[in-house]
Amino acid sequence: MEETLEYTDMLKKVDNVIDKHKGRHGALLSILEEIQLLNDHRYLPEEALNRVSIRTGVPLSRIYNVATFFSFFNLKPQGKHTITVCRGTACHTKGSKALLDDLGLILECSKALEEGETYFTTPDNQFTVTTVACFGQCALAPVIAIDGIIYSTMTTAKLQKLLKKISQRRKIHDN
Repeated sequence: MEETLEYTDMLKKVDNVIDKHKGRHGALLSILEEIQLLNDHRYLPEEALNRVSIRTGVPLSRIYNVATFFSFFNLKPQGKHTITVCRGTACHTKGSKALLDDLGLILECSKALEEGETYFTTPDNQFTVTTVACFGQCALAPVIAIDGIIYSTMTTAKLQKLLKKISQRRKIHDN
């Protein structure tokens, strides 16, 4: 019953977003952006995309085309914190692959990396790890970003300290 209420509530919110942008040029991008922000995990649920297709008349294949083309759209739930590892040449030669592997071990998601994933979210939805081709900070390699803040000359030890700080902040806010 509760799940049905959540589903109905989500569809009402999606309808409100669609109505707000109806008839505007480029409305699809605005609709998808707002829908992604409707849930705590910043992603586009399949049910919402189906609703957008039905209500706007835009084929579902086109909606998925847009949602997968732009990197800021997510089709899977995202963690509360995003860790982005640079995989550019300079960062790679300075150890970013090892950092990515270590992140997999630290966050207990190394299986995803072994399977070739470069994007994963921890089972507790606390962290999403992704990669980027280049941050443009080559002289400071290796570089990562956590929640949009760039950290340079990263090492596994520094990374562990940053993750520990985030975990401690989370414990304080949860209490």
